[in-house]
Amino acid sequence: MTLEVIYVTRHGFRSNWLVDHTNGSYSSTLRSPTGIAADPALTAHGVDQAKELGQRLIAADPPIERVYSSLYYRCLQTVEPFVRSAASSSSASSSVREDAERSTRHCQQGQKQLHVRGETGLGEWYGSAPFEHPVPASLATLETHFPSLLDRDYQPAVVPTRMGESVDELHDRLAVTLERLIAECDRDGIRAVLLCSHAAPIIALGRVLTGNMPENIEVEDFRAFTCGLSVFRRRKGASSGANGSDMANASANASRTKMVADSTTISSSNNTNSTLGSTSGTAKQNTKAGTDDLQGAEKSDPRQQGLHARPPVAWRGGQGVGGGWNCELNSDCSHLSQGEERGWRFSGDESFKDVPNNKSGMLDAGISLGVVVEGNKKSGNKSQTKSSTGGSRL
Repeated sequence: MTLEVIYVTRHGFRSNWLVDHTNGSYSSTLRSPTGIAADPALTAHGVDQAKELGQRLIAADPPIERVYSSLYYRCLQTVEPFVRSAASSSSASSSVREDAERSTRHCQQGQKQLHVRGETGLGEWYGSAPFEHPVPASLATLETHFPSLLDRDYQPAVVPTRMGESVDELHDRLAVTLERLIAECDRDGIRAVLLCSHAAPIIALGRVLTGNMPENIEVEDFRAFTCGLSVFRRRKGASSGANGSDMANASANASRTKMVADSTTISSSNNTNSTLGSTSGTAKQNTKAGTDDLQGAEKSDPRQQGLHARPPVAWRGGQGVGGGWNCELNSDCSHLSQGEERGWRFSGDESFKDVPNNKSGMLDAGISLGVVVEGNKKSGNKSQTKSSTGGSRL
């Protein structure tokens, strides 16, 4: 059996942070649970969204058999209600036989497989910059906040450059990541998988899966509302292009790569313990907060190779990775009581390097790049707000 369906969701509504584009200093009013300013928790509303999303995912058909997520706190907080519910659903009673059967299936999958695989290739997009951007907290730290949620043995396919990425580099990063994840699922006989990420990577993900890259990157093609749900179904006759473990193993070796050769990264020898950042620091801190354990060990990571060190993943022109996928749902929010909220789309290449020198140093990360798409709320209409250039993703 090969992978048939990819469910994609964005993290819920989160609290915010600020970044000084002149020196790369990140700060926040509310302290992050991990102590990293750019790693905020969900707001109370975001927590409610995550619970509503979890109820929707429990009823997914085909049922979700594996979960990959960005390791930022807000993403893990978003998938946690579903994963916990899936693992304990056998004890819940149901008056509807179909619901009971679905719960049993999810319980069996949760006990055997539903631990979150932390994938840095699905992580946040930061624009190109003359300074280093933050990284997620360590697995050891995250384990204290999310006991038994993470797969401690999983090693990410891709580690994004800490110096930021152009739009093209972001799309290529997602192509490499998805090629690897799809091959893993094909090898292991996984039928349906859930991916949790951030606004910009989710838009890029839709383009990479379908193979449809618009001439104008600002086109609002794939949407990314908070806790929205997208569904991609594999095209008939499509496959990874090779069989079983050979494809997955080849992809694992080739895909453990850095997107930019001169960037810093995590150490693969320590990855399952604490290589994604330490927990020291306060709510006001610079970009190196949470990264002390990375210093001096980065260059030993085989994923530090540049994108040009391997043949590029072919996906454009309608091809798509893994044989191509059709989008059946595009950030659907019908399960959310407040409907579509806090969407986003690209606005140019959005590099920190392009920020005028006379621009105020501190930029609001919630509205600093791209265009905020408010969406069709249950009590309002869709609107868009242009943001200033030079910050981070929503």
